[in-house]
Amino acid sequence: MSQTMNLKEETLRRIDEVIPRYPQKRSAALPLLHLVQEDQGYISPEAMEWIAAKLDLEPINIWELVTFYPMLRDKPVGKKVVRVCRTLSCALQGSYKTCSALREALNCENGDTSPDGEVTVEFAECLASCHTGPVVMVNDDLYEHVDEKRAREIAGELDSGKGSGAAG
Repeated sequence: MSQTMNLKEETLRRIDEVIPRYPQKRSAALPLLHLVQEDQGYISPEAMEWIAAKLDLEPINIWELVTFYPMLRDKPVGKKVVRVCRTLSCALQGSYKTCSALREALNCENGDTSPDGEVTVEFAECLASCHTGPVVMVNDDLYEHVDEKRAREIAGELDSGKGSGAAG
């Protein structure tokens, strides 16, 4: 296991600043997980061990956090992360069909990354726009009223390299 997990100097500095802010080192676990994920893109098993050692915890304590919180990732994701809301209001408006159309168009199973490593498609519990469902978020851009046709259009935009342009 690498002494510093190949983290950027800035990340290591921020980690060293965060830990003393807490009365108990273990309380810095979530902030450290976020810093490592921001730096590396995900939290590898080695990173979990490194964080555990840094906070005098067992690796299982860190693994429990990573697997509990949906914003924490234990495997790499694509450059573009496509989240489809699956809460009741969006599901009733067709989000499962929307997700299927996206997965098919992007050649990607739900929760996985496309073979080229560009796109990850996953369900999200709520994207906070229940009245405009189905809702899809591509990185930080929100798309509303995404039916199967619009899902294929969005997938085409992602494939053509336009990225996650104007929401709509």
